[in-house]
Amino acid sequence: MIINRRILMMAVFGVFATTGGWAQAWKSQYPELVFAVVPAENASGVTERFQPWIEYLGRTLGVKVTLRIANDYAAVIEAQKAGNIQIAYYGPASLARALKVTSGGVEPFVTTVNHDGTTGYYSVAYVKADSPYHGLEDLKGKNLGLVDPNSTSGNNMPRFAMDKRGIDPEKFFSKVVYTGSHENAVMALQQGSVDVAFNWWNSDSDSNLTRMVNKGMVRKEDFRIVFTSPLLPGAPYAVLASLPDDLKTAIKTAFIEGPRNDKAAFDRLSDGKDRGFAPVVQKDYESVIELIDFVDRLHHKHAS
Repeated sequence: MIINRRILMMAVFGVFATTGGWAQAWKSQYPELVFAVVPAENASGVTERFQPWIEYLGRTLGVKVTLRIANDYAAVIEAQKAGNIQIAYYGPASLARALKVTSGGVEPFVTTVNHDGTTGYYSVAYVKADSPYHGLEDLKGKNLGLVDPNSTSGNNMPRFAMDKRGIDPEKFFSKVVYTGSHENAVMALQQGSVDVAFNWWNSDSDSNLTRMVNKGMVRKEDFRIVFTSPLLPGAPYAVLASLPDDLKTAIKTAFIEGPRNDKAAFDRLSDGKDRGFAPVVQKDYESVIELIDFVDRLHHKHAS
């Protein structure tokens, strides 16, 4: 009798699983998934880039997926901490901050693969092409444009790199300005409100600057790079750790298979310049966690 019950339960389990019963369980718990993006560019640009991918995810997962565009990086972190955002697109440093703030309550699962098969990107410093500056050391007393306190390429790596060169930004520069987004940093440089601006860069043909050029916002030849960082880990997508495992697996699978299943939506994310997604885990961002710890210590040192 016991054996028969076991056989019956196994049969029921098999039918339930193969007919999507477990999936229906998470769908009733999460009839809507909120996907948030840190503000690398203006809101209209984020919407245009991400909306086709959001629609693809909704079709694939079988639930409504809603795009949220945050005003700043901290808003995404705090919203995931509160459990209001199930999927988020971070920079490496904002992910590291989210891991600390949520005590491991978020899980990175993929990052994009560049056109050359690598993952990761760089922090660069731009000046105007017709300016006399050729290195950060030439900019003493000038205005510095950063992006956001939680931006990897727009704040954390720049501060780390400048410290290694003996540069204290708040003392070395006349003014330090947080512009709020990578696009705003370039625009501040173009308009002359800052003399140097940090940004993200993958290659000469794939950067925030080239995206802005493609939109007709700026001309590439008007800017020149005077600093390039070592390679940074790729910007990750992360889910709430508290989500059901089968939901997390479904989300990750949708991402991994997305470049093949909806190439147009995937290409829109990166102007057709990325190959696909590569799996990542928290361990891949340990160096960035150490980086933000270093920057935090610098901040406390100057504040005390």
